[in-house]
Amino acid sequence: MAKNAADILERLYKVVEERKGADPEKSYIAKRLSQGTAKIAQKVGEEAVETVIAAMQKNKKDIINESADLLFHWLMLMVDTGVSVGDVMAELQRREGISGLDEKANRKLKNKEA
Repeated sequence: MAKNAADILERLYKVVEERKGADPEKSYIAKRLSQGTAKIAQKVGEEAVETVIAAMQKNKKDIINESADLLFHWLMLMVDTGVSVGDVMAELQRREGISGLDEKANRKLKNKEA
């Protein structure tokens, strides 16, 4: 495993950014990004479902492969929406050490106040 998984995600994010303006006929990334947010999000959903199916089948190889596909398409969605890996890592860091139940309750409270 990589020393820092976030570094791999950052590098792949940069690759996606670099290929954003490439020819959609020659670049899968450019093709996906040219299809717009809805299509990219749909693809993320498809990859998530495939990951779930692999997990339900307890097929470790497929879980790994589908998870990689999911993360790759997630990165395209992040580039498309202007959200960086650093933004997501900062949020995860903020949540570190906070109970998931407490975090969820805090979000519900904030939504009621808004």
